[in-house]
Amino acid sequence: MQWDARIGRKIKLRDLHILLAVVQARSMAKAGIQLAVSQPAVSKAIAEMEHALGVPLLDRGSRGVEPTRYGRALIKRSLVVFDELKQGIKEIEFLSDPTVGEICIGSTEPLSAGLVTSVIDRLSSQHPLMSFQVVQGDPATLLRYLGERNVEIVLARMSDRCVDEHMNADILFEDTAVVVAGAQSRWMRRRQITLADLVTERWVFYAPDSIFGRVVAKAFHDNGLESPRAAVITSSHSMRTSLLATGHFLSMLPAHALKFSAKHAGMRALPIELPSTKQPIGLFTLKNRVLSPLAQLFIDCAREVAKPLAR
Repeated sequence: MQWDARIGRKIKLRDLHILLAVVQARSMAKAGIQLAVSQPAVSKAIAEMEHALGVPLLDRGSRGVEPTRYGRALIKRSLVVFDELKQGIKEIEFLSDPTVGEICIGSTEPLSAGLVTSVIDRLSSQHPLMSFQVVQGDPATLLRYLGERNVEIVLARMSDRCVDEHMNADILFEDTAVVVAGAQSRWMRRRQITLADLVTERWVFYAPDSIFGRVVAKAFHDNGLESPRAAVITSSHSMRTSLLATGHFLSMLPAHALKFSAKHAGMRALPIELPSTKQPIGLFTLKNRVLSPLAQLFIDCAREVAKPLAR
């Protein structure tokens, strides 16, 4: 197949954009409405691409429009094309004015409340016109967003199941779990405490099937204990800190979250060592994706902010 003769002059970015819209909407008519073009124009663009490539790109069925295996292959590469163009425009904007731009970051909730907040505070002081979009979720979801190029950087707790061959995974620091209580808790007056002393307390836990939920279960198991019954299960940082502030609840947190937010939330760590809960906190990027200048700024700043935790 001659690229210039058969494809280069016949497939335009507009046509690829139409194909993506049709697949997302699962309908040519709906795609036409979204793109403000007629359905015949959509059908013509798809038909011309199919003719140029010599393969069907879409299947029309009772459930709507679905991409064929050829369509899926083209869509996969098209997402990369549009992402690289977007990154190029961001880089041009940065070169014309390094203080302006937007970056999209994926982060777990504890890291968002601590490390990511500190990085944003520092960068926004240096570059007041920078803007940040922070997407929260569990590591598996965030890494899927990264693979789909919906976020540029992910910060999350690493596990063996996290690392993907198409991603760079750099360790920022090693983190352990800590047992935390509010400043009014009766346990704050005790200097010698074991985990066994606390099993009958009211606990605020993460979901047991989450990565940190499994870390919590491991902490009790490694101390020869069954995990206590959770009084509250939540991923909300604000709810957790509000419950701890009453003095009636205990929880486990990543040590980094306590370091960054303790002075604002009134939380304190109890004197219990949990060395078996140590896990790396990772910074993930795509291997074949050129980072925007703003993303590199964010990464450099994150490493600087995390230095005290890496010691």
